[in-house]
Amino acid sequence: MFTGIIEELGVVDSIGAGRLSIRASKVLEDVSLGDSIAVNGICLTVTSFDKGHFTADVMPETIRRTALRELKKGSSVNLERALTLSSRLGGHIVSGHIDGVGEIESFTEEGNAVLLKIKAEEKLLHYIVEKGSVALDGISLTVARVTDTDFTVSLIPHTRQVTNLHAKMAGSPINIETDVLGKYVEKLLGSGAQEKKSGLTREFLLQNGF
Repeated sequence: MFTGIIEELGVVDSIGAGRLSIRASKVLEDVSLGDSIAVNGICLTVTSFDKGHFTADVMPETIRRTALRELKKGSSVNLERALTLSSRLGGHIVSGHIDGVGEIESFTEEGNAVLLKIKAEEKLLHYIVEKGSVALDGISLTVARVTDTDFTVSLIPHTRQVTNLHAKMAGSPINIETDVLGKYVEKLLGSGAQEKKSGLTREFLLQNGF
């Protein structure tokens, strides 16, 4: 689990043949083999490391379902180590499991902030609510507004400076993870609705002697 608070920007050294190598420093301070590190919001497992790099295996399914396929040597990536019990939960609960890929529509300045509009599929927008949380490339952000085709978040200058958003532009793909709590609530409510549709009725009970 993660918080969506980016710890540092890493740089892709190489990607291909099911392996991703990243230059980093802060996230390697206490790293061990098998640790989880979120790379642009994707939970990956450290398979090797040295003083200035770490490597993770990347499954074809991950490449298909995320924006990792857009990375190349020299690309900046958002990095965050897994949450510990002593960590501050400064963002929101992020699982590192990407729900889909959106497309940046625009950056619009608004005072000291920048409005970032993301085009997304209906199945993703279903779980995005105004003033709720969403993770974009692993960054915990608050939703400012939602329409039938896109949603908008507001960025402070600091967020753009310390994440890969400073290198993004209109048309860039971006990983989206919706709030996991909403998905669990929907699942539970759906299960309840299905139970109400069972064949247990008053007539059935009377016919069977109850």
